[in-house]
Formats: sequence, structure tokens, C-alpha cells
Amino acid sequence: MKAIQFEHYGEPAAVLEVEQRPVPQPGPGEARVRILASPVNPSDLLYVRGHYAGVEAHFPAPVGFEGVGVVDALGPRARGPVPGRRVVVLNGPGGNWAEYCVVPARDLIPVPDDIPDEQAASFMINPASAVLMVRHVLSVPRGEWLLQSAASSELGRMIIRLAKRDGILTVNVVRRHEAVAQLRRLGADAVIVSSDGPIDEQVRGIVGPAGVRYAIDPVIGATGTQMFKALGEEGRMLVYGSLTGEPMLVGDDPGYILSGRRVLEVFWLGYWLPRLDEHARRRLVEDVADLLRAGVLETSPGRDYSLDEIAAAVAQAESPGRRGKVFLVPAA
Repeated sequence: MKAIQFEHYGEPAAVLEVEQRPVPQPGPGEARVRILASPVNPSDLLYVRGHYAGVEAHFPAPVGFEGVGVVDALGPRARGPVPGRRVVVLNGPGGNWAEYCVVPARDLIPVPDDIPDEQAASFMINPASAVLMVRHVLSVPRGEWLLQSAASSELGRMIIRLAKRDGILTVNVVRRHEAVAQLRRLGADAVIVSSDGPIDEQVRGIVGPAGVRYAIDPVIGATGTQMFKALGEEGRMLVYGSLTGEPMLVGDDPGYILSGRRVLEVFWLGYWLPRLDEHARRRLVEDVADLLRAGVLETSPGRDYSLDEIAAAVAQAESPGRRGKVFLVPAA
């Protein structure tokens, strides 16, 4: 079979290669899945660069944490969806950028027939993160302001739609003026451009001098620093990524940080999912499926690429102004 791997950390377009490997055999409790589609997510590319905290590559390393496929074979004592069943594949060590993968059978999630492949392929990482961060970790009440950066990303757009559905007001930070009108049409209550001035000053000009109680940031660096300054006295901020790879400062103004009870937290889906009990996990899957059907957590499909086109695929995934999620489709 064909599979994508890399021998050392580096720029994805330079280090990712297509290799021929034996089709893997499922061991005890495992299932082999024939991959139909796998998205190119920011977490995949951070991993290839060696910047994805919590996941260490063992070279030569496979790639691809998320996808959709069909169960092809079960190993001994495996309990899970039967062969022929379409499933969501979460692959903790990576390996979905291939024609086949082997994962624990218990981790496979059956896909309802009415959900298309491109939506099933992106079923968990972005949609589940949106639901968990907004509804469970922060538990943002109706009528409150929620500040987020990288708002024009796929996850950012999901958060805008989810917040609109839940009666939450959003202030959305983007880098390009062209994105402002797009996000307003999507339902954003306010959109600010980071180059137009300090984010905290722009935010307080919208919500008032007290600042916001809730914020979500995958960027950190100067963006995260300014977002933290936009928090009110009881503010809470979730960091779920590091797109800049730069440090974030929270203590450059002692008078500010000592005058309230502001909380800075980290959200990592790889930490949260294993800690959900069976009932909570099933409820999360049901919520994501319902919100996906309603178009709230829908992924905007972009172009499909074959495994042989991996360099073009990762370049497209990070191109400025890109519309839609890039997918690797082994059969393309």
C-alpha cells in the first residue's frame, strides 16, 4: 500500500514522502480500516514540524490523525464495528494518510449514512473541540461575549455558528480585511483586524471598558498577549494551539494581572477525549452529528488530493485566503 511518512522534522512539503509498505495486519483488539479521506489539519503540520506538544514522532513516522474509512478486517478479540461499516478514524499516533491503517477497534465511531465522507473525515477534531470548549470547558452563557482569534479558520467559523445558535455574542480577530464581510455574513457580531491596533483596545471599544469574560486562542505570541489583556477581572482564556510558535506574555503589566482573578487554561483534545466516560463520549458524538446535520459544525470542503500529491496538498492547506478544507483521498 501507499503511505505518507517523514524521516525527520521539517517543512511538510520538503520532508513528507510517499512510501510503499506492506498492508498492516490487525492485532488483538485492533481493526484495519481502508481510508476513504483524511483532512490536512493544522495539528498534522505542526506535528511534522516538531511543534505539536504531547505527540512525539518515532521515525520513520506516519502522519494523519483524523479521517473516515471502511472497516476492512478485525483482529482477535476485537470489539467494534463489523467489516464493511463506514467509520470515523481517530489515530492518536498518526497514520491516516495512507491507504490502510490499524487502530484499536473500540476507538472507531460508526458514521450515520446521511453524513458525507468529507464531513465524516473531519467529524471530531474541529467539531468536538468547538463543542467542548464553548459548551463544556468555558460553559459560555447566553448573552455573553466570546473573543476568539483565527476566526476565519474552519474551527473559527464553526465557533461563530455554534455561538450564534447558543445565543452567545462573538468578537472575532482576523488578519485580513477581506475576511470581515465574510464572517459578518456568517453571523459574527463583531470582527476586528489585528493590524488595525492593539486587540485589547479594539475589543473594549466594542464590549465596553470591563472587557470580555471568555476568550479562545490558537495563535499565542503577540495575539495571545493582547487577547489576555482584553479579559475582564473574572475572565477566562483557553489556548488550544500555537500557530506562531512565539511566547505569550501575561505578566508585563503587574497592576493588571494582580487586580482580578483572570485564568489562562490550555485545551488539548487529546487530553479531553480519553477522559470522557462512555455516556459522555456517546453524547458528544450525537451532539456533533446533530449540529453537523444542521450546518452548524459543517466543514467547508476544498480540493481533494491523492497521496502522490502530498507536497501540493500541504502547500494548499496553508495558502493565504484558502477556502475549504484540503483532503487526502487515497483513491483519487
